[in-house]
Amino acid sequence: MVKEWQMELPKLVISVHGGNQNFKLPSMFKQLFNKGLVKAAETTGAWILTEGINAGVSKHVGDALKVHASQNLRKICAVGLPPWGIIENQKDLIGKNVVCLYQTLSNPLSKLSTLNSMHSHFIMADDGTVGKYGNEMKLRKKLEKYLSLQKIHTRIGQGVPLVGLLIEGGPNEILTVWEYLRENPAVPVVVCEGTGRAADLLAFTHKHTAEMIYMTSQFKEEILLMIQNIFNLGKKQSHHLFKILMECMEYRDSIMVFDAESEEHQDIDLAILTALFKGTRMPAPDQLNLALAWNRVDIAKKHILVYGQHWKAGSLEQAMLDALVMDRVEFVKLLIEYGVNVHRFLTISRLEELYNTKQGPTNQLLHHLLCDVKQSHKYGPCLPCNMNLVSLPMPADQEQLVVNWLQASLTRIPFAS
Repeated sequence: MVKEWQMELPKLVISVHGGNQNFKLPSMFKQLFNKGLVKAAETTGAWILTEGINAGVSKHVGDALKVHASQNLRKICAVGLPPWGIIENQKDLIGKNVVCLYQTLSNPLSKLSTLNSMHSHFIMADDGTVGKYGNEMKLRKKLEKYLSLQKIHTRIGQGVPLVGLLIEGGPNEILTVWEYLRENPAVPVVVCEGTGRAADLLAFTHKHTAEMIYMTSQFKEEILLMIQNIFNLGKKQSHHLFKILMECMEYRDSIMVFDAESEEHQDIDLAILTALFKGTRMPAPDQLNLALAWNRVDIAKKHILVYGQHWKAGSLEQAMLDALVMDRVEFVKLLIEYGVNVHRFLTISRLEELYNTKQGPTNQLLHHLLCDVKQSHKYGPCLPCNMNLVSLPMPADQEQLVVNWLQASLTRIPFAS
């Protein structure tokens, strides 16, 4: 995908699950979903994974991408992974190193589905079956697992995080949520309440078991009746699904319920991103690393760099160094506001790394940083005469600022060309 399609590795994977048949979304949720999903993907450099067909939840994702495309914004990677055996007009897609003209209009009498044209890439799973779903999930899970092993950024050791998003859905989607939650570590899932069927059942159970110590027989019967009515299942199948549902609740901290009708609801992009922090119990430094990689200073300010958060010695200084090298201007300002002492931060080794790194911080960031140091300490730290700096192209005024600050306690500094 990276080699042949020149795709950039994602910094986040949003795996969207739901029903494959067409269903209507509440207007308020639809509006929030269209805006929030695109914002989450665009601001973080995420990949969106779906079934990729022009029906059900994949079509709703396509509608969100269509609104985005009309605004001529940056292209979003939306990867469809459908079963080959359910695709209408298959012959149009057969070829090697050719441009295929694909007809997205489907035969109303056909049980097959066309591909959703708003997805950017497709990977078809073919196990020889026709008209059946299910085999594509094995491929999808393998792709998700492989992506999670890739580094989110060259400076950050974390793998690419994965979050599940459930909209509507049937019994198989509850099983998918169960499988996500049982991963080690658990894959957090955002359940969209009010969208119907599986999502509503999970949201209802999650809310009503929050403070329940012992499950009453009355509540159990209520859930079993809901399962039978929603999915039209028999007693044996309903009891099996009930068991899976209850096991999901054992990982309730990794489930975030998004309710568009709630007065306290946040934007869906924030729900998706913060679910990763809360659902995986990620340490604060790792949370900050993700926010840095995504360049989401709003999340860092509201959820990470907050009062009462304890930081290990040196973790914020490392974040400052990463922010400088990654050219995150607003993060540098936020970290200084939060209390990072720039004068103590700018040690000999760090100054050398900033100048010698291949990425190289921008002139604007260095100017901002060195101005702060100059104001915080008139003479600067004592620097050794053997300090080795590779000179970077800088405007004359900024270069003079650096030289003046360094010469505060040096007679002579050898600059390497």
